[in-house]
Amino acid sequence: MNTIKLITVLILTVFSSNLLAYGSSSSSKKACNKPKFTQFTPPHLAVVAAQSEFSFQTSASTNPDSIEVSVKNQPVEITIDKVNNAYSVTGKLPASLKGTFARVQIEAKGTNNCKGSDGWLLNIEE
Repeated sequence: MNTIKLITVLILTVFSSNLLAYGSSSSSKKACNKPKFTQFTPPHLAVVAAQSEFSFQTSASTNPDSIEVSVKNQPVEITIDKVNNAYSVTGKLPASLKGTFARVQIEAKGTNNCKGSDGWLLNIEE
């Protein structure tokens, strides 16, 4: 009889600890809505002239004041225009970059302060 009680307690303990491992499904937590970046122009790995213009679009969930763009760790001035439910961002490659590959690095926050980042690589001619 004592053996049966002991086995029952052990089984219940194992099942209850497994259930607690999954945590609660609280609906009070907000999901992180990161900004999304699309329509990179010129496309990834394109060969471009120095000081070429580039552009991309961000999702409507992007806070436009938080958008930062750099190319090879050099900050780039950008222009942001609202287009339908998104933002169109344009900028120019720095004049100092010639004959090199450079990544256009984008960082921004969503409307709920979730950070998002993306980018693409360009081949800049001499």
